[in-house]
Amino acid sequence: MTMEPYRKTSRWMILALMSVFVFVGCATLKESKPIFLNKEYEKMIAGRLDADYVGTDNCLRACHFHDARRRNFDLSTMGAQLSRESGMPIVNCESCHGPGSLAIEGLTPEKVAKDAAAGRQTACDYKTLVDMKKIPAQAKSLICLKCHTANATFNLHNWNASTHNLSDVSCSDCHNIHAGHNLKVKPREMTDLCYKCHPDIRASFSLPSHHPVPEKKIFCTDCHDAHGGMAPKNLRKDTVKEACTQCHAEKEGPFLYEHADLTEDCRACHTPHGSVNRSLLNQRQPFLCLQCHPTHQLSSATTAEEKRTLYTRCTDCHSTIHGTDLPSPSGRGTFVR
Repeated sequence: MTMEPYRKTSRWMILALMSVFVFVGCATLKESKPIFLNKEYEKMIAGRLDADYVGTDNCLRACHFHDARRRNFDLSTMGAQLSRESGMPIVNCESCHGPGSLAIEGLTPEKVAKDAAAGRQTACDYKTLVDMKKIPAQAKSLICLKCHTANATFNLHNWNASTHNLSDVSCSDCHNIHAGHNLKVKPREMTDLCYKCHPDIRASFSLPSHHPVPEKKIFCTDCHDAHGGMAPKNLRKDTVKEACTQCHAEKEGPFLYEHADLTEDCRACHTPHGSVNRSLLNQRQPFLCLQCHPTHQLSSATTAEEKRTLYTRCTDCHSTIHGTDLPSPSGRGTFVR
């Protein structure tokens, strides 16, 4: 009796089992699982897991400690969502601070009256709420991202991989939720906000040649996206040149005669924030140009008169240094017109 039928059957059984394993494996990969199976971490984000949600009105009915903050919150964009007629997801105190049933436990009208008679305000039990001062910056941001990742008006899809997030900066470090009706940072306040973490950039803007950021004519967010992006240095554009030519459109080109190897990164000659040299140059002329053009006739100058003539700004002759469509009198593109 031949063994060939048994071999064929075994092959089919092995293939079937492999298919089952592959299918089960793929299905497992698609399952949604928590990153940390740790209730302590869940409590850091959601608050006490044994507490119940009671609503903002119940939270603040007996407690007058946060009346001013509540007024500011009611006037804010998020406070407007408290209205069920808004058609938007409900956002309230417990959305960020966690369920509040344990926090207001024992807050009776009698206790409020007793505290008032003693000259003090009645406060809730903060220890049962999310401890904003102790949780990691990323956990703070997750509280905000619960709602804001689903909102198309906020460019937050790059936040998790952004420089700010990786540097332990949270949303509340820039946005004061209880400050008033406008939760965004005002453009004229942007500079001072960024300076808190970037004192080196502040020093650059104090140099003689700088972009008019201290004068409040342009702002950090004109070039950089604070929430992250695919470009280096959180730039709003894909390249440095694209970021610069938003304002300096006349330098964009393309030109018939272009400055070789310098068309994509303006930082080859310019520093973006501030410089001791004119026009934000890394070095003053002609020494900046001589780094790439050491064989210019300037190097052959011997007499004092020749040096006085030639040791001047290169752009006095090469006035269209960023590019031009016109040839020079010699027929070569030397950026003289």
